[in-house]
Amino acid sequence: MGSRGKPEASRAAILDAAVKEFSREGIAGARTDAIAARAHVNKALLYYYFKDKETLYGAVLDHVFGGLTAAIMEALARDLPPREKILAYAGAHFDYIAQHPLYPRIVQGEMMRAGRGGAPHLERIAKRYFQPLFTKLAALLREGEVKGEFRAVDALHFIPSMIAMIVFYFTSAPVMRIMSGLDPLAPEVIAQRRAAILDFISSALFRRDLPAQGGRP
Repeated sequence: MGSRGKPEASRAAILDAAVKEFSREGIAGARTDAIAARAHVNKALLYYYFKDKETLYGAVLDHVFGGLTAAIMEALARDLPPREKILAYAGAHFDYIAQHPLYPRIVQGEMMRAGRGGAPHLERIAKRYFQPLFTKLAALLREGEVKGEFRAVDALHFIPSMIAMIVFYFTSAPVMRIMSGLDPLAPEVIAQRRAAILDFISSALFRRDLPAQGGRP
């Protein structure tokens, strides 16, 4: 069983187990004893690191969005022309979700919880993670428009549409499997989906009177 003598390893194991439990059961149905068993720690140790299930859920949200934000911001910090940078962003966002396919379920669950008026973490998450990303992407869209690389779009609508196109595929994977008869998470299918998203963004955003630029991320 995990111990206080290895706090980083024990905490990481608990968070990993909690991601699986919350993604499957949501916060209402998730059980801390199941999380502790999956993490190979005793329940007392779980409560040593996280005082209750709500605190653990908040830590899971930070774990999910913190890692995603770091990957995205690294892509957005590259010294690239707007066309290449927007594709670098989309590729980084897609790749991170592809490597963590359970994360969209947790995000979807939190949004549904907010719709019922019971999401105590949402304001903190929005200000810490969503708002900085939106600001960066909006500035990039504006830069691309000013430089004549992008057509004029409304960031308030284009950015959520772009993100939804990246994330929805993973939340709808069970339905996609039924409709197509294929495994939507198979590496070759994931590669095809990634290419399709970058092509869609290019077609929707890039001015057609300019020569195409290379540099897929």
